[in-house]
Amino acid sequence: MSRISALLDVGRRSLENSQTALQTVAHNIANKSTDGFSRQRVELMSNPPISEGNIQIGMGARPGVVSRINNPWLEKQIQREGANLGFQDARTNALSRVEQVYNEQNNKGLNQYLTDFFNSYRELSNSPESLATRTMVKESAGALTKDFKRVVSQLHDVQEDVDGQLITMTEEVNQMAKEVASLNEKIQLVEISGAPANDERDRRDLLLKKMGEKIDITWAEGTDGQVSVTAARTGILVSGSSHGELQAAYTGDRDRVEIFFRANPTSTPGNITKQITGGRMGGALEVRDRVVEDLIGKVDELAYNVATEVNKAHIEGFDRNGRKGVLMFEIGDSQKNYAENIELNQTILTDVSRIVAGASANAPGDNMVANVISSLQFKPSMRDGTTTFDDFYNSEVGRVGTFAQRAVKSFEAQKNIIEQLGNIRESISGVSLDEEATKMIEFQKAYDASARIIRVADEMFDTVLSLKRL
Repeated sequence: MSRISALLDVGRRSLENSQTALQTVAHNIANKSTDGFSRQRVELMSNPPISEGNIQIGMGARPGVVSRINNPWLEKQIQREGANLGFQDARTNALSRVEQVYNEQNNKGLNQYLTDFFNSYRELSNSPESLATRTMVKESAGALTKDFKRVVSQLHDVQEDVDGQLITMTEEVNQMAKEVASLNEKIQLVEISGAPANDERDRRDLLLKKMGEKIDITWAEGTDGQVSVTAARTGILVSGSSHGELQAAYTGDRDRVEIFFRANPTSTPGNITKQITGGRMGGALEVRDRVVEDLIGKVDELAYNVATEVNKAHIEGFDRNGRKGVLMFEIGDSQKNYAENIELNQTILTDVSRIVAGASANAPGDNMVANVISSLQFKPSMRDGTTTFDDFYNSEVGRVGTFAQRAVKSFEAQKNIIEQLGNIRESISGVSLDEEATKMIEFQKAYDASARIIRVADEMFDTVLSLKRL
């Protein structure tokens, strides 16, 4: 009788094992498209056997643990490469906008406005007494100043767009850090009983990957299953179930968004902007603070030198009425921010006859100064007298194009790396519907067989009871 009871018990546990396995298969199928999910399997363990004399009789199996099929080292590599992808993606997007500022294929650009300005002086040298030609000089000079401002304004627009992205990404990182801290607590509560928190760990791994795409982070898991996350080398975003936060705020000295870290609501925020070197934030900051700032400086340098050289020649000549020449462009206090503040002299704006063409007073037909100014286009006036205005600007255009092209290639290469790692992860941790269907059939057959064991044991009971009645 004890063996028949044991047979019933083995059949019952076998039914439960098949039910657990089928439920796990259903869980895998339901999460086929869940980002970051790792398929799960029920690990069965043999029950302790019972001894009868000199033999041991097996007592079936029981579920040991529901484990997730996951390679933690691969997950760490994907997180690291994902941070590089985020960096390259943000850098590529920002540089593509910068490239459009200098794109002169579809629209008239700064190089053409410079050429128009010097060409107008060539026209003036042919008709040094003409007011109409002087008006053309004034218009081309005004258009040149406007395009200097246009270039700087559009570069500032790129920086402002990056500022907006930084504010948004900061909020996203804070939300993810808060959720990671909450998951730390849940994982500890679940695993303290010995059961693995599979779904919580999958979600936490996914958040760490996404957080790494936004900002460069380092993280480590303790013996209690909780992770600590540090952003930009010094900002401890997550420690156990507590979390810090990032703050994005405009600063008065640069009028640009800076990133601050605050460990708790009562602590003083610390500026960590310069320490952010990875993720989307790192890529965006590099373009905003290094590439764009350098380009603005180059435009300022070009505008300042053009104005200085033209003014130097213009004040040495005499206008149409024999008066001493005035400045063509207003000269600021410094080269910094000159391009966005460059203006045509108000005197020339109100009276085009003040535009100089000749080097002598009351000398009709004198076009010496007009020739000198028109020749400035080809005079080596930039980079310590080694480069012309055209060559200087064209080299900057070429540099922007090179930056953008390299960024695109780096992004594509990094994207391929992520795709390869994703395929490897999918082969290890991903859910295959064919495999799950096979497992489902297998566990269904096992369930049917377990039910038959119980039926056989029940029939054996009936047989024994019928013998008793006889």
